Parts: sequence; structure tokens; C-alpha cells
Amino acid sequence: MLERSSKEGTTGDINVLAVRIVEGATTNTGDKNLAAVVLGRLGGKKGGKARAKKLTPERKREIARKAALARWGKRSDNEAK
Repeated sequence: MLERSSKEGTTGDINVLAVRIVEGATTNTGDKNLAAVVLGRLGGKKGGKARAKKLTPERKREIARKAALARWGKRSDNEAK
């Protein structure tokens, strides 16, 4: 199988990959408070669902309209390509 050129710096050796995974999992995270990291993750996991439940249909439409305009709004002639 051909190797992808976009994956520079990677090897096909499974042992090298295993070492990188273990190093990433066990490396010191620095000055982060582990309890704060866990709580932040918990809040992030339920935050989107809770926000969507709380929004009114009108507000959801406003947010969707703003997102659509940002993505597909008027483009200049240079961007039309």
C-alpha cells in the first residue's frame, strides 16, 4: 500500500505508535488542576444539549440565520470561484 505524503513524520511501525500513545497519555500535564479538567469536561459534554433545550424557537432561528449568512452570505467576485 502506498504511504500518504500528508502524514510526514509518521512511521508504519506499530511499536513506535504505541510508545507515542503511552507518552501522550502519561506525560505531565503541567500546572493544570486535574479536578478542574474533569469538571470542565463534564460541563462541556452536557452544555450544548442544555443550551439547545433552553433556547426558544425564535432564538434558534436567529442563530441559524446568522450562521447561514456567515457561511453562504454575499460573496465578492473574487470568492465566487
